[in-house]
Amino acid sequence: MPKGNYQLPSLKDAKIRTREAVKVEHALFKLPEQTRNLGVGRKFYLRTYGCQANERDSETIVGILESMGFSQTNEEQDADFILLNTCAIRKNAEDKVLGELGMLKKLKTTNPDLIFGLCGCMAQEEEIVQLLLKTYNQVDLIFGTHNIHRLPELLYQTMMSKERTVEVYSKEGEVIENLPVKRFGKHKAWVNIMYGCDKFCTYCIVPYTRGKERSRLYGDILSEIQELKDQGYKEVTLLGQNVNAYGKDLGIESGFANLLEEVAKIGIPRIRFTTSHPWDFTDDMIDVIAKYDNIMPAIHLPVQSGNSDMLKIMGRRYTSESYKSLYDRIIKKMPNCSFSTDIIVGFPNETEEQFQDTLDMVNYCKYDLAYTFIYSPREGTPAASMEDNVPEQVKSERLQRLNELVGLYSNMNNQKYVGKVVNVLVDGLSKKNDQVYSGYSEENKLINFTGKDVHEGDIVRVKITDVKSWSLNGEVVSD
Repeated sequence: MPKGNYQLPSLKDAKIRTREAVKVEHALFKLPEQTRNLGVGRKFYLRTYGCQANERDSETIVGILESMGFSQTNEEQDADFILLNTCAIRKNAEDKVLGELGMLKKLKTTNPDLIFGLCGCMAQEEEIVQLLLKTYNQVDLIFGTHNIHRLPELLYQTMMSKERTVEVYSKEGEVIENLPVKRFGKHKAWVNIMYGCDKFCTYCIVPYTRGKERSRLYGDILSEIQELKDQGYKEVTLLGQNVNAYGKDLGIESGFANLLEEVAKIGIPRIRFTTSHPWDFTDDMIDVIAKYDNIMPAIHLPVQSGNSDMLKIMGRRYTSESYKSLYDRIIKKMPNCSFSTDIIVGFPNETEEQFQDTLDMVNYCKYDLAYTFIYSPREGTPAASMEDNVPEQVKSERLQRLNELVGLYSNMNNQKYVGKVVNVLVDGLSKKNDQVYSGYSEENKLINFTGKDVHEGDIVRVKITDVKSWSLNGEVVSD
């Protein structure tokens, strides 16, 4: 192994869960003296892969680097420090990052002082870190999801020693407040309410890469949202690997329902949350969502499979019947609620009849959107030791059939909006047409529309004139 400073990850250690109270660190973030001007005259390039949790982590990373004097660039060749914030949820996500590392390697030949870094969920995996150390010599710095706050010291160590630095904590995790942040959006913001996951679904690496479930304190969350409202933000999305479990570790009864209500009372115009686990989705939550107009009627409710035997093997803790019952209770309270979901096809031992149950679930729930995936084993998870015995051709064929059915219902649901007027939070001009604006309705429908005197961050009324499978077209109407 090359020279360097190493604290390597361990999936075995990352699996451990104790009853110890989570440490919450409120001390104001202070840069170590030697790192305060480390970035002056230097540029960094940051690329983020994966979910909103990674995006939110990247906002903190940018905040830290800018506090050190770095400036951000969108061009890799202009950077003195290139950092990839990675995702490990699926193998193709990892392959994409490794391919990018290979492509960027040539930059080292023109700039020998260039520092390459990799952080995020991939850094928490033993197998990946060993591969990086053995094969990807261009990577100088590796750190994980638990020690972002240590970035100044780690970067200083890497730059000054000219040696590789690897520091990955394989522990339950803690909550560190008051870190710098550079919000990527001006009108929408992500707000972490908790970290980690204790569900240990058999196919999922997240409990190992993100640590145990640990909730932020009520006051810290509400203060952050009040500050965002005061700054003019129109929408917040409450983030957690399983937001429904909020407060369990703090001993709070109906924790997420109570938090959601308190957030709604602050009066920010739009509130969303992700991701929900069906097991923890309570009737109290349904009542609160239905009660407040500023909690958006759009719910992401991952089902993964429509077959109860498959769900048991996946470790999902609910049955097909209980999922349908939850769906029915939500629809009864909120008939106009939109639903999105996640579905895996080709899980070990999945039969054609079991896959048909998944299609039946789609027919039952008529999802507005589904994120569909072919199963791929994740090293270190229980499912990885199962025989991956569904042929690739069968997996692909099932995925195609599933996507066709999801597309049918998406289009059918969108057709209901023709002629209706919806409220749209304007994101800006469409990426494909600078004469058209785009934004999202309360039901989280992508709306492309025309209008005059429209500004980013406005909430405008749009009449729907035309429908696509995954979006709607319209025009602004006056009051």
